Amino acid sequence: MKTRRCLCLLVLVTVAGLVSGCQHVSPWERGVLADPTMRADANPLNVMMAEHMWFSREAASGGRGVGGGGCGCN
Repeated sequence: MKTRRCLCLLVLVTVAGLVSGCQHVSPWERGVLADPTMRADANPLNVMMAEHMWFSREAASGGRGVGGGGCGCN
């Protein structure tokens, strides 16, 4: 009885999580979502400073978007 209740709860949470991610975006709303202020890299100077701090701490250089952490084990 307890396992069935847990299984039902797990299925309910999974379905709720999957359904909540589905959202219809109307064509007139896409312009708002495509606004340049929504970009994480909108300011190139901030991106360069953040990368400099990150790679200074990690003892690595370059490699934005590439695997490997600077230890030589790709």
